Amino acid sequence: MNRHHWWRDAVIYQVYVRSFLDSTGDGIGDLAGVRTGLPYLKKLGVDGIWLSPFYPSPQHDHGYDVADYCGVDPVFGDLDEFDRLVGTARRLGIKVLLDIVPNHCSSEHPWFRQALAAAPGSPERARFHFADGRGPDGDEPPNNWHAMFGGPAWTRVTEPDGRPGQWYLHMFTPEQPDWNWRDPEVAAEFDRTLRFWLDRGVDGFRIDVAAGLFKHPELPDSPDPEADARTRDSVNPLAWNQPEVHDVWRHWRAVCEEYTARDGRERLLVGEVSVPSAREHAKYVRPDELHQAFFFDLLGAPWDADAFRKVISEAMQDIAGTGSTVTWVLNNHDQVRTVTRYGEPTPESSGLGPARARAAALLMLALPGAAYIYQGEELGLPEVVDLPDDVLTDPIFRRTGSRARIRDGCRVPLPWSGQASPFGFTSGTEAARPWLPQPDWFAEYATERALADTRSFWHLYRDGLQLRAALDQLGDGPLRWLDTQPGVLAFVRGDDLVCAVNFGTAPVPAPVDGVPLLASGPCPPGVLPGSTAAWWITGT
Repeated sequence: MNRHHWWRDAVIYQVYVRSFLDSTGDGIGDLAGVRTGLPYLKKLGVDGIWLSPFYPSPQHDHGYDVADYCGVDPVFGDLDEFDRLVGTARRLGIKVLLDIVPNHCSSEHPWFRQALAAAPGSPERARFHFADGRGPDGDEPPNNWHAMFGGPAWTRVTEPDGRPGQWYLHMFTPEQPDWNWRDPEVAAEFDRTLRFWLDRGVDGFRIDVAAGLFKHPELPDSPDPEADARTRDSVNPLAWNQPEVHDVWRHWRAVCEEYTARDGRERLLVGEVSVPSAREHAKYVRPDELHQAFFFDLLGAPWDADAFRKVISEAMQDIAGTGSTVTWVLNNHDQVRTVTRYGEPTPESSGLGPARARAAALLMLALPGAAYIYQGEELGLPEVVDLPDDVLTDPIFRRTGSRARIRDGCRVPLPWSGQASPFGFTSGTEAARPWLPQPDWFAEYATERALADTRSFWHLYRDGLQLRAALDQLGDGPLRWLDTQPGVLAFVRGDDLVCAVNFGTAPVPAPVDGVPLLASGPCPPGVLPGSTAAWWITGT
């Protein structure tokens, strides 16, 4: 196992700050709450944390609309509290990654407000994508693109003299104007931002919409204008994955390596990269670009042995072939929680979600490379699917009026203890209600209860992480597939550690004899029950 490059086989825990732990009693999680929870994460055994945006923001998209990239929103604390968090994490041996949002900012960002006050063709507007409209009065958008969160990707502004004017591009919401990375001032400002946080001791960055930044220079019409809105993914080839983006990541990599050369601490860049294939994905993790990029194909694969084997094999061939390692993920703040997702969509799969989620967790932790865990997955939390319309905050719901694929259900604040809301999430005699309501059944999933139950998801994750750290066969390194019967996936790590997953519903003979190290459910010797995963040492 390569211990020098810590990031190659690291397990990172995603902290959605506003839903992790509230220290002030206002019903919203904060940085002091994250600091309080660090010993819990140390006990779980993760190598680092990724913090969702906590920057000053009007919160139209919960912090992904950034008004100031070098500050802390008062609802989450201040820079002194951030420094305390980093210091505590450092003492515990936990890396800290920040979420940086370079594709777009908030409509309240000072530069965008300057752009609105400036004239067409001005340097202030050149930092964004302003364009004249089509039609005799310019009252039609400059092109036919649709925003990922619904509606057109363009909004018309009122000029300082009161007349209808130009349009600006926003691939998410009108409150999130896209930066124009063809303007050198934008690149220089983000260079300053990187250095600001690196100077404060962060260990790296998770990069939002890392395949974005550049748009086709002519902003032409798309042959499938609703593709982004229909899939809620960055699939418009004119708006995403432009070749110039790779120069940005080469520069950011050089900045990180400059800091590493100073003190020997490796800084990490991990990108949110949504591209059509593993081969395209691999271009982002070439030796002089990003260290890692999330591989979402495993998350999107159906519960099927052949489908899992296909996406894993492609990732190992195309991504690991660059010299990087694959960055596996089963869930994040934008996805339906794993327990619920694996229990859909057929009646036959109903009730199987928890077993499948446990098996998938062991599979992911046994794969070569790095892994990211979204908060609450270690508790086996299901999606909250019945939030009332009047509490929903997702801009997708506001923009479309539809509950389809909204993200509030995976963002409900974590349960820590007790039998009733707020379940230890927020405290104080005058504590406010959590910013999203917690259902009564959260009591079954509280951290306090999970720690006390050795059969819980938490212990499965903790035991898996401990073995992953202790066994040289796991982490970085090769994988060798085993021939198995249909519906069973099995591979060898090192010479003698086997991970096997039964994707079926009936017990089948285990593919190998050996000593069971860890199983996602009851696993008698020689039998691998349906929707179960196990690790064995074969003794060969």
